[in-house]
Amino acid sequence: MKLSLRFRLVFLGLMIVILAVVIVAAATVTWRQVAALRGHLSTVRIESFHIAEHLQTAVLILNATLLRFVLRRDQGDWQGFTRDTDHLEAWLKLQHPSTPRERQEIAQVVTELSAYRTEANAIALRNNLSMADVSNVLSKIESASQKLLSLGYELASAHRAAAEQLVDAAEKSLALLQEVIFGALALLLIFGAWAVALVYREMIAPLERKLVESRATIERQEKLASLGVLAAGVAHEIRNPLTAIKARLFTLKKTLGERSTAALEAANLIEREITRLERIVRDVLMFARPAKPRRETISAMSLLKELRDLTNAQLESANIEIALEDSCNTTIQGDPNQLKQVLLNLIRNSAESIGERGKITLRAASGRVSLGGHPTDVAILEVVDTGKGIPADVQKRLFDPFYTTKPAGTGLGLSIAARIIEQHGGALRYQTEVGRGTTFGILLPLKPTDEK
Repeated sequence: MKLSLRFRLVFLGLMIVILAVVIVAAATVTWRQVAALRGHLSTVRIESFHIAEHLQTAVLILNATLLRFVLRRDQGDWQGFTRDTDHLEAWLKLQHPSTPRERQEIAQVVTELSAYRTEANAIALRNNLSMADVSNVLSKIESASQKLLSLGYELASAHRAAAEQLVDAAEKSLALLQEVIFGALALLLIFGAWAVALVYREMIAPLERKLVESRATIERQEKLASLGVLAAGVAHEIRNPLTAIKARLFTLKKTLGERSTAALEAANLIEREITRLERIVRDVLMFARPAKPRRETISAMSLLKELRDLTNAQLESANIEIALEDSCNTTIQGDPNQLKQVLLNLIRNSAESIGERGKITLRAASGRVSLGGHPTDVAILEVVDTGKGIPADVQKRLFDPFYTTKPAGTGLGLSIAARIIEQHGGALRYQTEVGRGTTFGILLPLKPTDEK
């Protein structure tokens, strides 16, 4: 089932809004993450240097304090050494490693600091150190401090490695967000192009076609109106002398009686031609000033059955079968006399196209077609024949007034039929194939439009 234009436009608009929100959200998250990452990297760099510098400074201070204590044996120096060592241990406990390597490095620093402190305690318990002992003690202090300093650098390196891992994860996240943004932009462009194409195809293009059709209809109606005024004036001027001629001919025929066969035959010929002229005048007037339809509720099948019964005898003489197809019995609103006139004209044209030995089928259906640029529920009355079809050059002027391919035709039959159907708010359409036949369809809206 084809979705309505409004639903599709709402869906496209909603998708575009969602994609725009996704793009804005992804861009915002990316900007914030980049800013946070930039700040974090700056902090990591600073912290890495601070860790190494703080540990190095603390170890050097401890070395200096312990050396003074060894040389002077001042208890104040020892208390300072103990206090600084406690501070360094407390500082190490305040560190929050985020990776196993950082935890391992801090654990080694704590272990070496504990060993350093144990060595210092052993030194503190010894008295009367000789120069050789002092040299040995200084060597031990130097070795222990070098291990601590080396571990400090390793801890700073581990801290930077953790930051690099964070950078790698952030880069992957940013790459994913970048893909999301570009994908959303691509979808946004696709949906935008789809929306433009949909609006053009469903709204602008039909309006353009309707405008072209309206211009063509207006031009045709203006031509028909001008032609109708001219034809009505000429027909009126012809009708008056025709009436006088017919009256004088009636008097003349009474005078002639049976005395002059040749004169009587001439009078009869004149009468037939006058009758033909009267029919032409009547058609011209009907074309120029078509009567407004008097609408009634009609059964389509009953109307077609009546026409079949009315024309059956005449068509049988030409070996033409007229059949009524058992189809949809649609109820229509229209003027029965005018619709009969149109259908009789179409049946007559079909019979003339067949000539002899053929078939005419009458049928009714319902459907939904475009009338006046709008989808409309219609009843369709069709006349299908097995005649010669309509040549392409004739199709171009099929509904033009006074255009005919018949020797005695007026060229107004289909023009009048089309105007009658237009008066009903419908349309007269056809399909033809040369050598196979023609189908004429009368399209009548199931809900009558206002009369024109």
